Amino acid sequence: MTRLRSILAALVVGAVAALAGCTGLPTGGAVVAGDPIGEEAGSVDFSFLPDPPPPGATPEQIVSGFLAAGSGPREDWLTARQFLAPDARGSWQPTARATIDLPGQRVVTQGEDGAVSVSVTPEAMVDATGALSASDGGSLPLSFRLVQVDGEWRIAEAPDGVVLDRARFQAVFREYSVMYFDPTWTYLVPDRRWFPATNAATHIAEALIDGEPSPWLAGAVVSAFPDSLELATRAVPVDTGVAQVPLASSALAIGPDTRNRMQAQLEASLQSAGILGAQMLVEGEPVTAQAVPVRSTRVDVRPLVLTDEGFGFLSGSELEPIPGISDAVVDLQPLAIEVDPDRASAAVRTGSGAAARVRSDGSVTIVDERAGLVDPTIDPTGYLWSVPAGSPAGLTAFSPEGVAIPFADAWPGASQISAIEVSRDGTRIAALVRDGSRPALWVAGILRDDEGVPVGLGDREVLATLPGAGLDVTWIDGSTVAVLAQEADGDVVLSQSVGGFGDSVSAPPGAVSIAGSPQLRAVRLLDEGRTLYAQKGQTWPAVTGGIRVLAAQQGSPG
Repeated sequence: MTRLRSILAALVVGAVAALAGCTGLPTGGAVVAGDPIGEEAGSVDFSFLPDPPPPGATPEQIVSGFLAAGSGPREDWLTARQFLAPDARGSWQPTARATIDLPGQRVVTQGEDGAVSVSVTPEAMVDATGALSASDGGSLPLSFRLVQVDGEWRIAEAPDGVVLDRARFQAVFREYSVMYFDPTWTYLVPDRRWFPATNAATHIAEALIDGEPSPWLAGAVVSAFPDSLELATRAVPVDTGVAQVPLASSALAIGPDTRNRMQAQLEASLQSAGILGAQMLVEGEPVTAQAVPVRSTRVDVRPLVLTDEGFGFLSGSELEPIPGISDAVVDLQPLAIEVDPDRASAAVRTGSGAAARVRSDGSVTIVDERAGLVDPTIDPTGYLWSVPAGSPAGLTAFSPEGVAIPFADAWPGASQISAIEVSRDGTRIAALVRDGSRPALWVAGILRDDEGVPVGLGDREVLATLPGAGLDVTWIDGSTVAVLAQEADGDVVLSQSVGGFGDSVSAPPGAVSIAGSPQLRAVRLLDEGRTLYAQKGQTWPAVTGGIRVLAAQQGSPG
């Protein structure tokens, strides 16, 4: 039992008592204005208040209490440190890692001379940078050594980090976006991290200014913050909704263009914590900066579809074609279509199974005629990506001029690949692969040279193991991928955070393709009977019938 439950119970009792003392609500008199709602309203952080060590506790009880106290981050896990011997309180590092374990799976064993071991079954792990990775399964042993301190057992040696089940982890830690630029300084790219909800501004600023991108994303994104620049202090206070970010004096030598990009990264990163703005400071004095504009990855909210009447954006019963592209696409009898953000070209899998590029002047170029191609994808710089389903190492990017760039080292260990899609900012590629007997969702950063030419993929990151064969994949927004997959009881749609958790919902029977929308934060599905569905929470109301192809949008012009 935690003190949180007691506090909540007291609040309820107090509220009931107060109501009981009222004879009724006033129905007359002047209207009196209450206090204004401040900017901090709604930002109250509800935290667990775990119990301190009870007198006379056994070594097993002390270790169990210590693990439970990992849910209380206030004052740098003050309650958890009370379970430690005095010499260990300063050396224990609670933020070194977080282990998210499966509920009810902990096994506590007491050994000799105050030794206690705990076996946990991790679901995921978070490292010191806040990056989350799924666990490969199996148990994890944790060892503790206890000593007597003034007649009470206390922990003299403990593993760094905290151990929490997912429900408590998501109450103590929150998911934030540390923002980087794509190499062209056009888009902001989220790198999802998990930090304690307390002092979120400090954690985010440290990760952005003093840290680095996640290893799998490194090389695919850039930062305006120089490697030599650091935070002046490890505290970023928030004043009336604006984070005060203290920088080392070397910030004064940074040029205005770079400072403006730094400001854009800071503001966007802190917005994920609900912070309204950011002010960079050197020795307490403001640093002049104005966030540079960045291109949005929003798409047209109307579905982009092929019907018997043509290809274009569907609004009610009206179909708005894309000039120069729609007629050429129809002539190819396409099986799949993806349109670039400027609507200047489209990647098409033709009726014969080839990958083709369609331009806004109506021209068509067949770029890949290998057998068994999956649906092609196109990035913001015009590179068309294609791969045969049976040969993941055959991934190839085709430049707008038709130059083929092979990636023989792509997707190591994969034996099959069923779908690919480049993120709308052009920095990452998601793939549905089979690794041995396991279908999985992988993502990797796209490495480019100084001219923007893709030259390789970074380390692949396994986002999720699928319940069955993967059918199609789409980016919902910059940090969420959706997968249409088969399951024993029917098809499902998995929405997976890139660097977080996923959830699934049953899909309509016979679904064959999927397309995401960042504005709707949801997906649309097309089934084999040509019915289009739009996700509404856990349900799939039908939108219309007669849809031959549900196309993917890589952005919007502007």
